[in-house]
Amino acid sequence: MKSETLSFEHSAQYWDDRYRLQGNSGAGSYGCLADFKAEVINDFVAAENIQSVMEFGCGDGNQLSLARYPRYTGFDISEHALQRCKQMYANDASKDFYSVEQWNGQQAELALSLDVLYHLIEDTVFEQYMETLFSAASRFVIIYASNDEKLNQLLGNHVKHVRHRKFTQWVIQNMAYSWDFHKLIPNKYPFSVHDQNNTSFANFYIFRRSEK
Repeated sequence: MKSETLSFEHSAQYWDDRYRLQGNSGAGSYGCLADFKAEVINDFVAAENIQSVMEFGCGDGNQLSLARYPRYTGFDISEHALQRCKQMYANDASKDFYSVEQWNGQQAELALSLDVLYHLIEDTVFEQYMETLFSAASRFVIIYASNDEKLNQLLGNHVKHVRHRKFTQWVIQNMAYSWDFHKLIPNKYPFSVHDQNNTSFANFYIFRRSEK
């Protein structure tokens, strides 16, 4: 199924329809890109002795199959994606999955956002997502996303479910009092228009809760 054949009314509708029609989370959750993401996050979890991870946008669960987290809670806006994850990990007691609407203040040491931000088209949806993401983390936030609005013009605006943002500006304006920028990890496979399935415009941005 090609994503371009789906209608787009709003972000939540698009992704629920995509999973309902047996689509997947996209190229970034498979192959070399998935391996790269897993390597970075698994190493970070081990180095920081992180015991609990919470992800907002767990998708179809394929990326998670490469993860090594002691405790994991995944949230998503798509009930069809959640059904897949629950079936895939039915025998794994260390993992739980819930609708985003069920988040009501729970925290983990690390909150994850992987390949999600540039799919949040609406400003209100983006802002609510960011507030939830940072509120859910007691120690660290890891965001894997693009961070350049110019990509909208460079890559064209014809894909309705993609909108690139300078999201670090939002963090500076809204979270600087309680969060510090910790580390940037560039993509091992930087974006090439000639190989969009095996390259990405996303990098890792890691934030640490301030001790001030």
